[in-house]
Order: sequence, then C-alpha cells, then structure tokens
Amino acid sequence: MSAERPSLPPVRLNSEAELARDALAAPLFVRAVRLARWAGPDTRVGAGGELVEAQLPAAAEHLGLAADEDGAAYASEAWRLAVDTGLLDVTDPEEEDAEGTASAGENLALLTGGSPQDVLSIWLDGLDAVHADATAPVLDDFADLVGEDGSIDFDALDWDPEAEAEFLDGVLGNLYLLTLADNGAGEGPVPLPALAASMIVPDDMGEPTDDILEQVSEAMMRLDDQFRLLEPIGIVEYRPVDEALMVEEGEAPVDSVGGDEDDVTRYGMVKLTPLGLYGVRARMLEAGVDAPAVGDLAGKGADALLDGIAQYPESAARAEVKLWLAGYADGAVSAAAELLAAARGADEGGPLRRLHCQQALALAGPEAEPAVRAVLGDQELGGLARVWLAEHGAADVPAPPEDMIFWLAIDTIAAHLDADGELDELQGLIEGLSAQHSGFFDEVWRVDHPATADVLEAMGRLHSDKKAAKDARKAAFKARSRAGG
Repeated sequence: MSAERPSLPPVRLNSEAELARDALAAPLFVRAVRLARWAGPDTRVGAGGELVEAQLPAAAEHLGLAADEDGAAYASEAWRLAVDTGLLDVTDPEEEDAEGTASAGENLALLTGGSPQDVLSIWLDGLDAVHADATAPVLDDFADLVGEDGSIDFDALDWDPEAEAEFLDGVLGNLYLLTLADNGAGEGPVPLPALAASMIVPDDMGEPTDDILEQVSEAMMRLDDQFRLLEPIGIVEYRPVDEALMVEEGEAPVDSVGGDEDDVTRYGMVKLTPLGLYGVRARMLEAGVDAPAVGDLAGKGADALLDGIAQYPESAARAEVKLWLAGYADGAVSAAAELLAAARGADEGGPLRRLHCQQALALAGPEAEPAVRAVLGDQELGGLARVWLAEHGAADVPAPPEDMIFWLAIDTIAAHLDADGELDELQGLIEGLSAQHSGFFDEVWRVDHPATADVLEAMGRLHSDKKAAKDARKAAFKARSRAGG
C-alpha cells in the first residue's frame, strides 16, 4: 500500500547567506581571490593560462606562504582556481614562446557586489574544478609516458576519467547519506575505511576476502589523496591517514578495515561540512538525482506540500510545513482552507494526505478555526476537523455521526499503514480504535472507503487479540464481497 520512497531523505541546508560566507572563507577560495586581486598588467601568464614559474615565489609571498616548492604549488593551485572560476581573465600570448596577461574577471566584483547566490554559483564552479583535479591521474612516472617524439601515451595511464569521477561522486553520495542518517543523527565524522568499504564490499558479503580488503586499502589511499585536495575548497573536514601506518608500497595495511576501534581515527576521518552538503547536493541535482531539501515546497500549492512531506521524516516534515505556513501571504484561515481542500480525494494517497493535513493544521494555530469549522459536514474531512477542534479546546463541537467515526478509523489506519510507521505504534492504534466502539467489526465493513478491505485485513494480521483478529478477517471478507472484489 505504501508509495515508493525517494532514494534520498530531505536535507536541511543553512541559509544561502551562511553558505556564501562559508564559501568565501574556504582556504583555497580565499587564496584564489587574493591572487585575482593581486594580478596586474605586469603579471605574466603561460600559454595554458598558468602563472609563469618565475612569478610563483612572488605569488606565494603575497599569500603569506614560504617562497619554496610547497608555497609555489599552493600559489599555482590558487591561480588555476581563480582562472577556472572567472575571478581572473587571461589572454593567450600572441606569439609562440611569448607570455600572456591577466586581469580581473567579471566574477571578482560579484563576490562583494553580488548576491549570496552569485557567490555560491562561483564557488560551485570552483568545486567542479577541484573535483576534476581530485579525479585526475596520479603521474608519479610521467617521464615513462612520454614517447621519443614528445607525444604522451595516455592509454598507458590505465585511467578512466568517467569511472574515476563516478567513484568519487559515489563516495560523496554515501557520505551525504551517512550525514543524513537517522534524521541527522549521523553528523559525526566517518572513518575512511568504512567509507571505502561502502563502495567496495558487496552488501551480501560476510567476511571480506583478502582481495576485497586489498581493494578497500587501495581505495582508502586514493580517497586520502582526494580528500586532502577537497578539504581546502570547504566541503569536508578531514583528518588524513596517519603516515606512520603506510607500508613501503604506499598503501594502508590491509587489516585497517577491521582494525582496533581505538585506532580507527588513525586511518582517516571525514565529515561533510554544511557547505559540503550544499555542494554535494548541487552535483547530485545536476546529475538528475532527486535530492530534496527542506524548504523546496515553500511557495508551492498545498497539494504539492502534502504529497511532498509524505516522503519526509517527521521532524523534516514539521520544518517544511512551518516554512510553508510562514510564506503563505493570505493568512492562517486561507492556508488552512487550502490544506483541507488538497487533503480530499478517494485515491490511494488520500489517507496519508489527510494525516499530514491534520499535522500541518496543528502548526497553523488557533487562527485556522474558521476554515476547520467549515468542513465539519464533509465526509472525508469532518472527522479530522472534530479532532482538531477538540485538541484546541473549541466549544460547540457537534458530535460526529456514527458512519463518520468508522470512516475516520479506516482512513486513519490506512494513512499509518502507508506511512510505514513503527509496528508497536501501529498495533496500538489498531487496538485503540477498534476498542472505542462495541461491535466495531460488525459495523466497520460497511464503510464506503476504498481502503476498508485492506485495512481490515491488516487489522487481522496485526491485532494481538486472537478473537479480534479473527473478527477483522471476517469483516475484511464481507467488505470485499460487498465491493464485488
């Protein structure tokens, strides 16, 4: 009966203003901005847009780095990012062996004069560039790839760019899911061995084989390099693998996957930052993945809200409803009226929509009472309207007719069956509702609700009282016979 669930739970993102501040504070982005502002008419650029080697020490010094090999590497990396993100415009040299020039790009002014969205758009371009660097081949023996004629034998690299990018995106996707696990309770750092194993070890494998463990170790070492590159752009907090654990071949020990828990942090720990959640989600959306965020439904119709939150955990659903109500310009009465109208329907999703409508109305406040009273005579909504009014201490609430009591019971159980809630809670609901009326199963099978037979069959399976369960199964048979099914 339950609807198909989306592959990803909704994420709660920081505001665009907060995320933009985080982006501007990312160390690599900071260095790129500083170099973009430093570059001038005398800055010399190579044929590929790179800063010429002779200028790297001055660039490193401007960044407050040592004018050594490491400082030059950091400066070169920041320069490339500035070019890739449009913070710098470079012109190619007009003649061979000449040098090009650099000037401020259009995007540089947007960092101070643009919107947070502008800043984030530029930062995402930077993330794409760093991601590409992280999945590039490791050229330890580059000289071996160069032929006598100067050509490069790329086939000898044994490098599949699409596979490499897909693997890293898969790792980031798993990290994203782990961060959202248990309704946000999984926000702590993840051990690198566990993350690597999530991509390598088959789900149905018991004890990993030596070959699988070796693959996990190799993946760990590749991820260690990649996370070191990704951390400066601000998407992760990363504690690298302890270099003392490296073996001569440059790989982690094979037993690291099942190592001592006290030592697990030595094998690398990684955590997505709030900016990282935003960045990974943006990449997933671009790839066509359904990655919802709390707030996506604000400004949309009540029908979209009730259908959308049907897939959300309870706390995320509450947050989504609060944002929707806060953005509703016509006031609580109009908002409640639209919610109630959207909750109607005899389709399969109707019961769950009405359950979420009732939960949304609880957040609308007592100001919604006129809209709720307006549906007291409605067969589908009159029951939940009375429940809402009673919970808000309203006076003069008319008693519901008997058929409405039974209809509401079926509708409520159908909604909870569709929500796939906890079994104990569902059993308690079933037993509580059926005990409220003597002869419940003698009458309920006559209820004109599309889910009557399905609900009674579920009650027959789940009711802990054997006689009541048997009565429910009999009632389900009568309901199906009455419906001609």
